[in-house]
Amino acid sequence: MSYDIVFHSLATVAYLLLSLLIWRPMLGSNGPVLAAGTSRWLLAAVIIVHGVAVHMAMLHESSLRLSWSVGLSLTIWLGMIVFWLENLISNIDGLKLLLLPIAGVICLLAALFPGHDSLVIPVADAYFQIHLLISIGAYSLIAIAAIQAFLMTSLDRYLHQPVQARAERSIFARALEEQPPLLVQEKILFRLIWIGFVLLSLSIITGVTVSMRLTGVMLPFDHKTVFTMMSWVVFGLLLLGRALRGWRGRFALRWTLVGFALLMIAYTGTRFIFDVMLHKGGA
Repeated sequence: MSYDIVFHSLATVAYLLLSLLIWRPMLGSNGPVLAAGTSRWLLAAVIIVHGVAVHMAMLHESSLRLSWSVGLSLTIWLGMIVFWLENLISNIDGLKLLLLPIAGVICLLAALFPGHDSLVIPVADAYFQIHLLISIGAYSLIAIAAIQAFLMTSLDRYLHQPVQARAERSIFARALEEQPPLLVQEKILFRLIWIGFVLLSLSIITGVTVSMRLTGVMLPFDHKTVFTMMSWVVFGLLLLGRALRGWRGRFALRWTLVGFALLMIAYTGTRFIFDVMLHKGGA
């Protein structure tokens, strides 16, 4: 068994155990409640283990090994770092109720489908390294914004239910009630979108530079370019509408999810098709 599988398995167990400790009071189980400070530093330790797993899964001698599962793992890892840092500024501790199980499931997928025979990309070119780092950062931030938008959409629907309908609350509903107020979450959402959009713009610019150096073509007409540009337009219009028209609420949440879906098709979606459905290593 490879070390990346071992560390992804350890991260899976750690995320799920920490989730269980946090969920236990909501499930009606007796026992001491995990203090917020203790929970925060335990999560930091789990994030470090997860980071080691991603490092071992991606680095392959002087190249990068990319697969859909490792891409998802890297995305949620960077997202958990963003959440951990944001939680130092704003009280968004309730988001852990849903983020930790999601992170655990994604680490499990990375352990079960490591993609050792997937695409390997040389990283000797400095321009390509810069482009790759910026692209990964943009994708990860927008992915976390999409998770945030999904949680906000679920909370908004729950709050608009009749009071009688909330009498029989599900576990998911109880988790939603522990989330920060919608206005706080919306502020965080657009902060993530702004930073992600800037990084996505830089990713496109550096991608043009790399493409010109390697192929002499400014923008190759392929699925990744088309869907990335579509996503960039969606987020650009969303931020413009937010600034000029005050777009918010369900409209903004829907278009955040649309923009992320386009970006996911451009990257992780195509890797999933080639690595799992077609059993090929290259796109």
